[in-house]
Amino acid sequence: MTVKEFNRAVDEFSDNVFRFSMKHLRNEMSAKDIVQETFMKVWLKHEEINVEKVKSYLFTTAYNAIMDFIKREKRSYELPSEEYQGITQPDAPFDLQKILEDALNQLPEIQKTLVLLRDYEGYSYEEIGEICALKESQVKVYIFRARQALKGYLKSMEMIV
Repeated sequence: MTVKEFNRAVDEFSDNVFRFSMKHLRNEMSAKDIVQETFMKVWLKHEEINVEKVKSYLFTTAYNAIMDFIKREKRSYELPSEEYQGITQPDAPFDLQKILEDALNQLPEIQKTLVLLRDYEGYSYEEIGEICALKESQVKVYIFRARQALKGYLKSMEMIV
């Protein structure tokens, strides 16, 4: 990959990598750090990277950096399984994005990652398998289970609203 192609990759994919990191970490500064670390690692290997595979390489690198960050910080990003309290009040506004974020945050980290890559970033099952070092069949199973969990969470929210 040339310097020009690297700069184009930064312009094209930095927002996507940031959004992906934010969905996992829910902290703007940490997400920005992940983006910088990701592009730094890509720059160090830019001569070895095929420009056609740069997007997958970026997300694989970002995913690994996020997992390392979580391990380093020893934080649990799963919310307690208590009901969402903001909606129980009759005057509270209905915020679908907040509900979806809460539902996503209750998923195990791997399921959350796969759903974000598939439904937010539009990757194929095969590409997700490459990024996360999983077999395509494992990716499909994890995404199915994640969607079932999300569906259950959203149905429980219907009971509250």
